[in-house]
Amino acid sequence: MKILVLNGPNLNMLGVREPHLYGSRTYADLVAFIGEKAAALGVEAEVRQTNHEGTLVDWIQESRGAFDAIVLNAAAYTHTSVAVLDALKAAQTPVAEVHLTEPKERESFRRVSYVAMAAEKTFSGRGFDSYADALAWFASKGA
Repeated sequence: MKILVLNGPNLNMLGVREPHLYGSRTYADLVAFIGEKAAALGVEAEVRQTNHEGTLVDWIQESRGAFDAIVLNAAAYTHTSVAVLDALKAAQTPVAEVHLTEPKERESFRRVSYVAMAAEKTFSGRGFDSYADALAWFASKGA
């Protein structure tokens, strides 16, 4: 099984950005964590990060037929991007939404998720383990 793990804006700033919310581990730590979890599950994970909405849309579109599933932390685009939602619908690649924190416990504008409108499941509020949960979920169901 081949899973595309996509990360949106500001996740490259993990360890620096609001450590009281996101912790002290870095984006490099996250990439290593995902690699270890994927290997343990016997799945292939390709991890990418961008601060650009159009790049995220391109990657989602390119997933069609190339990946069995997407694990997506669209970050701020979760709450603002109809373009990401439309790309997810068009690609028709199974998607799990992931968040390090619990958006429903944060600012009111974070309670709307366009990604959730196309995702099969959401994993949130467990830090890096939200990614592990999504990978394990796809591995268990064979995407």
